[in-house]
Amino acid sequence: MAHRLLFLLFILSSLALAGQGNQLETALFQLPDVIFKPIDTPSGYAAAYEIQIKQPLDHEHPEKGHFYQRAFLSHRGFDRPTVICTEGYDRPRNRNYELTDLIKGNQIDVEHRFFGTSVPDEEIFDYQYLNLKQVTADLHKINQLFREIYQGKWLSTGISKGGQTTIFYRYFYPEDVDVSVPYVAPLNLALEEQRIYTFLDTVGSEACRTALYDVQKEVLSNRDYVLPRLKWYAKGAGLHFSYLSLEEAFEYAVLEYPFSFWQLGGKCEDIPTKDAGVEAALEHMMATSGIDFFADAGMNGYASHYYQAGSEMGYYSYETEDFKGLLKALPTEPHPSAIFMPEGLPKKFDGKLVNAVAEWIPVNADRFIFINGNSDTWSATAVRPTDGIDALWFFLDGLDHGKARIRNMKTEERAQMVDALERWLDMEIE
Repeated sequence: MAHRLLFLLFILSSLALAGQGNQLETALFQLPDVIFKPIDTPSGYAAAYEIQIKQPLDHEHPEKGHFYQRAFLSHRGFDRPTVICTEGYDRPRNRNYELTDLIKGNQIDVEHRFFGTSVPDEEIFDYQYLNLKQVTADLHKINQLFREIYQGKWLSTGISKGGQTTIFYRYFYPEDVDVSVPYVAPLNLALEEQRIYTFLDTVGSEACRTALYDVQKEVLSNRDYVLPRLKWYAKGAGLHFSYLSLEEAFEYAVLEYPFSFWQLGGKCEDIPTKDAGVEAALEHMMATSGIDFFADAGMNGYASHYYQAGSEMGYYSYETEDFKGLLKALPTEPHPSAIFMPEGLPKKFDGKLVNAVAEWIPVNADRFIFINGNSDTWSATAVRPTDGIDALWFFLDGLDHGKARIRNMKTEERAQMVDALERWLDMEIE
């Protein structure tokens, strides 16, 4: 009898999910500027779709043309809250965010303008339309369209550059969502962020920082041994270097080494000792910040990112004072920038927006949850706690850029976050 009851419940549940899927498709058909196709449904959801949203190149002048922005919809229920995920780059496939699973919500995961397939045709492509006002207007249009289907509470979340987008989205459209949860999101206030230097000069132990410097010095001092090996490595890996020369890419990788070490959660005990030799030093450096990132494929893949960093979002450079006489391809003054502008465009950084947002947050950023790892290099420019607003900040002890997540919080940290979400969303979270 019990088995028959369970089977009946399973059949009824399946019919209910199928009914929701049919109802959702009917609702999607009625949305203007939306194209959709079904995709594999993630576990725990009722339906999922890849969607294309028609977006104007310029939201203030739609006559200038349009493109289609890719997103992924995962549907749980019309009565559930909805999470809009503000990606910072391309989003080639659907993925579940832990925040969405935590609140058992619907999810719309949005690829960033000018990344992946969300790119205007060549005849209207123009980087001047890759700015945060246009980026957040894309998200606002999606929010307004899908509020026709999901009329409950809304949240936004994103990771790294996607977390930055979460912050800017709330700044431009404070009424679109009820809660914002940016992860490991820097708020850079300058083209060359000095706080990065301070972090790298003080993070961890002095012995660990010295060991990192010794690796850098070892490979730079033995470039005649290193460069031929990198040349053969590049040939085998199919890497090409026309934006930067191979030697420039090598020196950039050396300068990037400590930044990446802390960002990616490197372990001090794994750094080769000073007497381990150039081969060990090179191997560890390449595993941490290899030349691949500085090859043409990396330049092309991150072109839109670099444009945003060089125009509005700020970034970082590399200190070189300790490498005088060791750098041959890169200057020691001014500091080499980590921004590689596409198509040889000049950096025309305007810091008005990021500084305006920095002033806005301490007064207006209610119902934000800022999640960072305190060993992550990008925590140097993270939004800092302030009194007077109803928000939470987490700097998770010992966690890096990839591990600063809800799933890795301590029990008391997670409880504090869940309490805030329940209060702000007026719901219980299992």
